[in-house]
Amino acid sequence: MSVAVVTDSTAYLPSGVAAANGISVVPMRLAIGGVSYDEGRGVSAEEVAQALRDFVPVSTSRPSPALFSQVYAALAAAGHDSIVSVHVSSQMSATLSSAQLAARDAPIPVTVIDSETIGMAMGFGVIAAAEAAASGADATVVADAARRHTGASTTVFYVDTLEHLRRGGRIGRASALMGSALAIKPLLTVRDGHIEPLERVRTTGKALARLVKHTVDAVEELEKRDDVEGVDVAVHHLDSRERAETLVEQLAAELPRARRLLLVELGAAVGAHVGPGTLAAVVTPRLSGRTRIVGSSD
Repeated sequence: MSVAVVTDSTAYLPSGVAAANGISVVPMRLAIGGVSYDEGRGVSAEEVAQALRDFVPVSTSRPSPALFSQVYAALAAAGHDSIVSVHVSSQMSATLSSAQLAARDAPIPVTVIDSETIGMAMGFGVIAAAEAAASGADATVVADAARRHTGASTTVFYVDTLEHLRRGGRIGRASALMGSALAIKPLLTVRDGHIEPLERVRTTGKALARLVKHTVDAVEELEKRDDVEGVDVAVHHLDSRERAETLVEQLAAELPRARRLLLVELGAAVGAHVGPGTLAAVVTPRLSGRTRIVGSSD
C-alpha cells in the first residue's frame, strides 16, 4: 500500500518540509484590490500586511473542488493506492467541503479530515501522517496519526486588533470581546475548530508574557502523558518578525527540552484575517510511534 498525504496552504509548513515528506499542498486563493493569487505564489505576507494597513480590499477563498480533483488524480496516476487529505477547520473555511466533493469522484479512496485547527497545529499533524505513510502504514493508521496529533495541539495567539477577524467572519465566540476591544489586548485560542477568547489583558507586553506562560503550561501538561515522547513548538507571526524572534528566545529559555522550536511566518490567507502584528504559539506532542521530521534540521 502507498498512502499519499494532502493538505492546504494554511498548514504553513516550513520551507522544504512538504517536499521532503512527500506532502501535496493545495493553495488557498487570495484577492488584493481585485487581483487574484494562489497563496505563496506572486504575493507575500508582507504585501498583504501593507494592503491591510492601506485599507486595500483583501479577501480569501477556498481552493476549488476541481483543483483538489486534479491533485487527487495526479497522485493516483503516480501509483498511490489511497489518500489522506487533512485541512483547515471547517468552522474557518469551506476548504474541507471542496476536498469532500472532489473525494467522491477520485480514482482512489480519499479520507478527508477536518483538523479543527489551523497553522502548524495542523502542520505538525500532517507531518505525523506523512511519517506514518512513509513507514508503510495503511490509510486508517495514517489518518489516525493526523487526528491524534492535531487533536492534541494547542494554539494561543495575540492580535493587535480583532477588527480583521470580525470583517472576515472568523471571530467565532471571541465576538464577545468586541465591545471592549479598544481597551484590551486579547489572547485567543482555537478550540473545537472555533476561535475563542482565552484571556484579556491591558497591554501588549502583558499579553505576550501571558502567551509565553500559556505555552509553557501546555507543554508541561503534555509532558505528564505516558504516550508523549517529546514536544514540538512553532511560533507564527505576520509582519512582526522582531517580536516573534524575541518570543522564540523566551520559549527556548523556558522549554529547553522541546524537540523543535520553529519560527514560521503566517501566509497571506490567514494573515488577511488576523492582521499585522499577530503572534501565535503552537504546541504539538510527539506521540508514541512518531519519527523525526524530514527536511527540517534539529
